[in-house]
Amino acid sequence: MKGVVAASHHLASEAGAEVLRDGGNAIDAAIAANAVMCVVYPHMTSIGGDLFALVWPAGSDRPIGLEGAGRSGEGATIEAMRERGFASMPVRGATTVTVPGTVQAWGRLIERFGTVGLGRVLAPAATIAGDGFVVTENLARQLHADHPWLSQDAEAARVLPPMLAGMKLRQPELATTLETIGRNGFGGFYFGELGRAIAAAIQRRDGFVTSADMASFRSSWVEPLAMSYRELTVYEMPPPTQGLVAMAMLARLGTEPSASLTPGPGFARRLASLRDVAYGLRSRYLTDPDFAGIPTEPFLDPAATAPAPSDVLPDGDTVYLCAADEEGNLVSLIQSLAFDFGSGVIAEGTGILLQNRGCYFSLDPAHVNRLEPRKRTMHTLIPALAAREGRPYAAFGTMAGEGQPQIQVQVAVNLFDRGLDPAEAVAAPRVRVSPAADTLWVEADYPGAVELNRSADEPRVELVPPRDQRMGHAQALVVDGPGAWRAGADPRADGSVEFSRR
Repeated sequence: MKGVVAASHHLASEAGAEVLRDGGNAIDAAIAANAVMCVVYPHMTSIGGDLFALVWPAGSDRPIGLEGAGRSGEGATIEAMRERGFASMPVRGATTVTVPGTVQAWGRLIERFGTVGLGRVLAPAATIAGDGFVVTENLARQLHADHPWLSQDAEAARVLPPMLAGMKLRQPELATTLETIGRNGFGGFYFGELGRAIAAAIQRRDGFVTSADMASFRSSWVEPLAMSYRELTVYEMPPPTQGLVAMAMLARLGTEPSASLTPGPGFARRLASLRDVAYGLRSRYLTDPDFAGIPTEPFLDPAATAPAPSDVLPDGDTVYLCAADEEGNLVSLIQSLAFDFGSGVIAEGTGILLQNRGCYFSLDPAHVNRLEPRKRTMHTLIPALAAREGRPYAAFGTMAGEGQPQIQVQVAVNLFDRGLDPAEAVAAPRVRVSPAADTLWVEADYPGAVELNRSADEPRVELVPPRDQRMGHAQALVVDGPGAWRAGADPRADGSVEFSRR
């Protein structure tokens, strides 16, 4: 089948294109690419993480969302954390582990939209895990930087040793796990031997997730949020994600002429001010909608204001990818284990690196996103789609943890206001307010970077190297017509755009 895949590692894009050539559709290709990312980018993601996807099915008049956000364990309470000696949420370790949502999300997507089966789409990832792959400079850098804390866990130290770029990393246990999931489906991951192994590993390390928590997990089909931007309709995932935060920034930029949104000192300062408003709303409202009502009006009303953000969220890592096919399917998919190498906990004998998504909870009993049993935390992952005249037009998204809205909005402006090609839109220099909101990071080749650096405005400015990792790994895809696409993979990562022309 003809189609295209854009991902932040070339092996992932190639796997997706291979599945397309073998008759799979864009959904099959996206999952194949995502599974490979879980092997070759363990500093960014893992099958022990969460997944969100926006899918525009062929022939449909609107997209649908799949929310694969894992919940906290049944024993996860503020009191239990206090008893363990924590005054605030830790950022690593077993107490930060929530149920992994990715594998069930893969299965649900394949059940509803796939054409070639879960075993086929996971086969490339299993092969790469078993045979090994060449470590990139990005991965080698993180393996060395994180070795001091990763080595505190014996299994993590064994599976993910420090390596040099160009060396080969093999993960035979992960290969077996992927083969087992492909053969038996996602049920065993949650109800069977794998689920029990995951729960046992967490319990041994004094975490909260149990076998019952694994077995009770369910991902959900959800209605995406929609808003008008110029002549387009932009779609984002609803809470618990921060999709409303990106929409809040776009809603306010949409009141300004496109010509005013040219990169430079003025636009950078405007983005910083919009970030303050949107993130203030995030701090006030966003959490699991099963636990609290979340209004959309303050986010989407361009005149609404908000107090300054009341908390500083930790930064994180993620993978984003997108795919399309000649039948008209379009997929925007994002998946992560939160931080680089997540919790640092690997379930013995499985190769499964577990996420630390729970670190985003608060131990303040008055906070809307406070820790509670079997709760989804406010989630940073936000895939996006856009439609023109009721037809799918674009998919876009980025890595960068809590900074995703800032980067996603710049990619959107590059595509929709500046008319850049997707490859240009994701490669263009960017700015970002740091998680602590005390520094405006500016890539050195950003227009007016020197002028910004010399200014005395708050927040202070720090010039960072061009294509800095803190600016995310974005991908984007534009549909030009039936079987015609343009796409871009961020040069800040190790990705590519791969076409199937069969």
